[in-house]
Amino acid sequence: MILRLAIGSLGARVLTVAMTVLAIALSVMLFLGVEKVRTGAKASFADTISGTDLIVGARSGSVQLLLYSVFRIGNATNNVTWQSYQDIAARPEVDWIVPISLGDSHRQFRVMGTTVEFFDRYRYRQGRGLEVAEGAVMADLFDTVIGADVAATLGYTTGDPIIVAHGIASFAEHKDQPFRVSGILEKTGTPVDRTVIVSMEAIEAIHVDWRNGAQIPGQSTPVDVIRRMDLTPKAVTAALVGVESPLQTFALQRAINEYPEEPLLAILPGVALQELWAIVGIAETALLGVSAMVVVTALIGMMATIFSSLNERRREMAIFRAMGARPTTIMGLLVLEAVLTAAVGALIGMLLLYLGLFVAQPMIDNAFGLWLPIEAPTLRELWVLLGVVAAGAIVSLVPAVRAYRLSLADGMMVRT
Repeated sequence: MILRLAIGSLGARVLTVAMTVLAIALSVMLFLGVEKVRTGAKASFADTISGTDLIVGARSGSVQLLLYSVFRIGNATNNVTWQSYQDIAARPEVDWIVPISLGDSHRQFRVMGTTVEFFDRYRYRQGRGLEVAEGAVMADLFDTVIGADVAATLGYTTGDPIIVAHGIASFAEHKDQPFRVSGILEKTGTPVDRTVIVSMEAIEAIHVDWRNGAQIPGQSTPVDVIRRMDLTPKAVTAALVGVESPLQTFALQRAINEYPEEPLLAILPGVALQELWAIVGIAETALLGVSAMVVVTALIGMMATIFSSLNERRREMAIFRAMGARPTTIMGLLVLEAVLTAAVGALIGMLLLYLGLFVAQPMIDNAFGLWLPIEAPTLRELWVLLGVVAAGAIVSLVPAVRAYRLSLADGMMVRT
């Protein structure tokens, strides 16, 4: 009986109720949308590198090593000698190892020296590999493969020349050894998109005439002579390592950290990523707080709407009382109306969120490399919906108590 009365009462005020439902729906959609983006960003952040068991570099801090080796942020405190790299590669626990050499740049994009095995071993987003959108990987000494953001920002296509600058934000360029774009990678949403990739030998080749960070005055070795030189690297910045068995990871990490020839550091990428997220993830709390305040504002708006309707419904309430309805029935009617309004708003908000995800998911992935999966609502999301409905019931108690206290005589009084 009371449910039918509540539905009828809401139907009689359809425009006002519809606006309240829309406000709640939009606030719930925003809150859950922020939650989806937060979890998606965290997952994408954690999946920046996957399938790599250890990252090895000169001894510093785990976050610092992760930043410069994976995110191309900052610089290494020191390099790892080629002999040490070979010693690690020769260990029986190592399944594969890929060197990384950093230090140069091209128009504010980092240049990374590595081997062609990098394109097979680097994994992101739970095992996805790198794919070449245009051209092919390096085949010549002065070939380069560029990330999607480099190509989009600088307007490069395959075959275009590239001149690498010495160091970061440097005006000294390796003009005598220009590179050629041999391939452009598909967008990944990782730092690879903002990287110019060349071979380890190319890094050595462009520094043949350089000593201590400066070019040797008057010296310029011809390219054909450089091609015949022994271009074995003297050092690497870091290395990505895969082990034969996960059970050997910690033993190999300990052996590298205790390497007697030079101070080295081996880190677990997942652990270091969690440490880094703990530092940069403070903003997610603030974002969730703002979204929660939007939901609270919508609920307070619903309470204000119920309050404003009380004066118009005083006679209605008095008639209910005159027909035998108890004060608790009147109070329950208002609470039930608020619960129905909040529940419908929350469900519509959820539907709008998934509709928006269905439309925007490929565009967000293509533009930002942020994958927002369309999955069944999580337990956390269901608790949010239940919380909105419960909060709707709670905020309606204030006007409901006021209606409860209205007397029959006051309700039947004609005001002039």
